[in-house]
Amino acid sequence: MPAEPLSQQETENRLSELPGWTLDGDRIVRSYRLPGHFAATAMVVHIAQIQEELGHHSDLALGYNSVALSVHTHDAGGAVTAKDFALAHRVEAIAPGHGAR
Repeated sequence: MPAEPLSQQETENRLSELPGWTLDGDRIVRSYRLPGHFAATAMVVHIAQIQEELGHHSDLALGYNSVALSVHTHDAGGAVTAKDFALAHRVEAIAPGHGAR
């Protein structure tokens, strides 16, 4: 069963709980700065593990000392859903351990 899209108000309410995350069109997005390339790469691998656990995947971009995520739900027509926020919260929980800011 496909996930249900969140309303604009629900999305805004949930974003208020995630500093640094914003709405960009039909996606929630966040960029992190890290101490260096190895830390950024380790964070990407950790995010990939979480995505596999959740069965929900984002677009990830790895830079020298940065990681960027762009998340929406394909089976909801590309809309933002509760799945996206579950992933965002999990990423926020691990980010400090990688030195992300």
